[in-house]
Amino acid sequence: MSSYQKRSKEELARRVAQDIHDGAYVNLGIGQPTLVANHIPAGREVILQSENGILGMGPAAPAGQEDYDLINAGKQPVTLLPGGAYFHHADSFAMMRGGHLDICVLGAFQVSATGDLANWSTGEPGAIPAVGGAMDLATGARQTWVMMDLLTRQGASKVVERCSYPLTGIACVKRIYTDLCTLACMPAGLRLIDTVPGLAHAELERLVGLPIQAAA
Repeated sequence: MSSYQKRSKEELARRVAQDIHDGAYVNLGIGQPTLVANHIPAGREVILQSENGILGMGPAAPAGQEDYDLINAGKQPVTLLPGGAYFHHADSFAMMRGGHLDICVLGAFQVSATGDLANWSTGEPGAIPAVGGAMDLATGARQTWVMMDLLTRQGASKVVERCSYPLTGIACVKRIYTDLCTLACMPAGLRLIDTVPGLAHAELERLVGLPIQAAA
């Protein structure tokens, strides 16, 4: 059995942020992805967009300085960087649908090995659907990345051969960033990018229940 420690939510956000290239236009989805805004490397220009109509979004507002007229899509108070702007929701969705975003980072309930995304409903009776702008982002952004825990609370893998939940998008996810590993979704299946220290490849495949091509 491997001996390893999971990435904390902040460590995972930092891991995602380090892969965002200079000059990228990026949307951060509701939930864990919003933490990425706090970890953009110093000196790297990343223009953050929020679907409720912000471009040039900064980190979370410091305690005591919150302005609830300036919030992200998750209703969390944020900051606006110099040169930033806010605008109509319809303009924001035109930006998302028009291929103007380099990357979107979304949460997920499930992602298939070939990049199918399920993140708006578990399909359970009584569950409240929450599609939001995820379908627009998943198909409109040039790259869709998912940020999530690898396993459910019951220990089942959220990375699956085939999604059992209602789909948000088909073959749209390029990378999966989790608390245990980073994976690439390829037409032929999963490829390993990295794991947390101490997690053996065979143990990761056991947890996921799928073959994973070794990192290049």
